[in-house]
Amino acid sequence: MAKGNLAKRKESRKKNAEENKNLKLKKNWYPVSDMKAHFKRKCKIPKKTHISAELTPGQVVILLSGRFRGRRVIYLKKLESGLLLVTGPYKYNGVPLKRVNAAYVLPTNTKIKIDGKIGESIKDDFFKKVTLDIKKEEDFIPKDDAKRGRITEERKKAQNDVDTKVKAEVDKVPMMKEYLRNRFALKSGDKPHLMKF
Repeated sequence: MAKGNLAKRKESRKKNAEENKNLKLKKNWYPVSDMKAHFKRKCKIPKKTHISAELTPGQVVILLSGRFRGRRVIYLKKLESGLLLVTGPYKYNGVPLKRVNAAYVLPTNTKIKIDGKIGESIKDDFFKKVTLDIKKEEDFIPKDDAKRGRITEERKKAQNDVDTKVKAEVDKVPMMKEYLRNRFALKSGDKPHLMKF
């Protein structure tokens, strides 16, 4: 009887050892290739964004993401790419002419009267990245002057033209300048679903 039990125990130990070995092999499995596969878009033409009908030029919107999140900006128009063109104005809250996805914008009831032709000449090509020619080894880390080279004269002129027209309308509305300067934020206890913006 004792020999039969001993043989069964040895068999079960062997079986358990093999199962554990198989589990270890499965756990430590790595893909054969370390090459990263690039994302391939199935549809070459992305779906156009749907902009809410309540958005009208001159409306104040709150940016919900990015470097300027929480800033109140003025919506100017919809670009061909489906993005929104907004401005701070720059002198009031530091937000330049900018393209924003409609999903990351919170429309408010506050509006100013602006001419529909403001920013008419600005298209998606206006926002193309300016590449800097840095060839020397000592200029590997660009200095502040080199970074400023990205802001072209064309951009400065366009920003100035738009802002002068928008500022003239903002100054007509009492307390609007202060409203645009202040950043939007929620405090503990605030219920955004019950708020009217």
